[in-house]
Amino acid sequence: MAENRLIGEYPVIGIRPTIDGRRGPLKVRESLEVQTMNMAKSAARLFEENLRYSNGEPVKVVIADTTIGRVAEAAACADKFRREGVDITLTVTPCWCYGAETMDMDPNTIKAVWGFNGTERPGAVYLASVLATHSQKGLPAFGIYGSEVQDADDTSIPADVTEKLLRFGRAAVAAATMRGKSYLQIGSICMGIGGSIIDTDFIEDYLGMRVESVDEVEVIRRMTEEIYDKEEFEKALAWTRKNCIEGFDKNPENMQKDRARKDADWEFVVKMMLIIKDLMNGNKNLPEGCEEEAVGHNAIAAGFQGQRQWTDFYPNCDFPEALLNTSFDWNGAREPYILATENDVLNGLGMLFMKLLTNRAQMFADVRTYWSGDAVKRCTGYDIEGHAKDSDGFIHLINSGACCLDANGQAKDENGNPVMKPWYEVNEADQKAIMENTTWNYADLGYFRGGGYSSRFITKAEMPATMIRLNLVKGLGPVLQIAEGWTVELPDDVTDTLWKRTDYTWPCTWFAPRCTGKGAFTSAYDVMNNWGANHGAISYGHIGADLITLCSMLRIPVCMHNVPEEKIFRPSAWNAFGMDKEGQDYRACAAFGPQFKK
Repeated sequence: MAENRLIGEYPVIGIRPTIDGRRGPLKVRESLEVQTMNMAKSAARLFEENLRYSNGEPVKVVIADTTIGRVAEAAACADKFRREGVDITLTVTPCWCYGAETMDMDPNTIKAVWGFNGTERPGAVYLASVLATHSQKGLPAFGIYGSEVQDADDTSIPADVTEKLLRFGRAAVAAATMRGKSYLQIGSICMGIGGSIIDTDFIEDYLGMRVESVDEVEVIRRMTEEIYDKEEFEKALAWTRKNCIEGFDKNPENMQKDRARKDADWEFVVKMMLIIKDLMNGNKNLPEGCEEEAVGHNAIAAGFQGQRQWTDFYPNCDFPEALLNTSFDWNGAREPYILATENDVLNGLGMLFMKLLTNRAQMFADVRTYWSGDAVKRCTGYDIEGHAKDSDGFIHLINSGACCLDANGQAKDENGNPVMKPWYEVNEADQKAIMENTTWNYADLGYFRGGGYSSRFITKAEMPATMIRLNLVKGLGPVLQIAEGWTVELPDDVTDTLWKRTDYTWPCTWFAPRCTGKGAFTSAYDVMNNWGANHGAISYGHIGADLITLCSMLRIPVCMHNVPEEKIFRPSAWNAFGMDKEGQDYRACAAFGPQFKK
């Protein structure tokens, strides 16, 4: 696994085994000690075996030293958890407990309670009672209760409980990982794009992060003064020359640069990538006398303005963006970065949410064009099939080179199916296949006068995918849109015909959202027509339910989604805000407010 490249420890999950505090001659408490602690151990094992930090390590779980039956033991547990750096707590119990005495009272922890569904003791009664107390005190907690009765000595975790525990754990680790980290904007607002107008209050209040700003000229300064790791530069350049296939140059011949100038551009964009990485992380290997530059900005995500002041004069940032967002480089497989093109911070943060939930590389794209079945038929003679037909069309996702290379679908699972893997499962064969199916085409000089190289590939695979967009609305605050669906594989000639109607040198993905026949999900057209901005962040897999849970922790309401209602998992307090799930979400998020608001 990799080192944590950011300052600060990863969040720790603390398990709180609560118990009936009554002792006496019938030994009520004593009779429950083993069962209660076994619940805690089972939950800890489930988390440790199934959840990983973004560097690939299993999550750290600690258990209270004793069961918690009265306030003194709750205080001892809280003291231990402070020392262990616990940000997330799961309270477990098979029985009645004294709720206000045993509950987690820390306002900064993310909380869940699992009440055992058994007949011998009233675990469900405690669960309901303590959740009510959490709500009363303004400390929202997730309630977990299995649908089937278990025997008292059953140490297994039922499937429905497992699903909720892991959903809570994934989302909580993602939310807590962001705390104290930075978003680094390199440059500022790109071409008037709303998403790149950074809102520091949102990032600070809702995510617990800070905003760092660096002018793009810092990249040029470091190039000019050679403030980068020269040994790594030579290694990176050699790898780039060997593995990055140069594609066709679409520009008129009289506008094309000669070989020497193109080679110089390769060196430029490789240096850009190194320097942006150093700005985010820091780098202890910088030349002597560069101690200030060596510390970095502790950035868990970043964005690069580019257009137009930079790209009218210098090679664009497509190569650094694409490769940093990818799950490998010249050093082999490594944790992908989050670098948003055009400094679209809202899309970059969406990418960050999904990366932390999945540990996979993320896609960045324009939500460019809706293609109906009739339009495809008219332009190509082809009748759409499968998911595309079910959605009455598909959406063209395309943007200049910022998309992770993993998205070409050339990595394969154990059955030979295309997949985007967690970065620590990406092997050398995957890397080779991905690079062999990507070309680097010289930049369109109409868009990018300064030149550069854009990655080019087609997502030639059908894969499950989730597209999201984070938006800010004045008077309301942040909202999130979620569309689960699939990437679509079209015949080569159909792809070529449609692709050539827009920029043929940029990464191309066809996406069919799962449609329900209602509202914004009546068809693919309605998804696009209701999309809140020009960009979307896309992840492998159907992870909408995890995103809904994460957003409830962050107090961000979800304004549009196609996740089945039975998979929606939010804190129990949300049920007090009405009977409509989405209305509940809006009202609860407004009532509780962002966790870090000053």
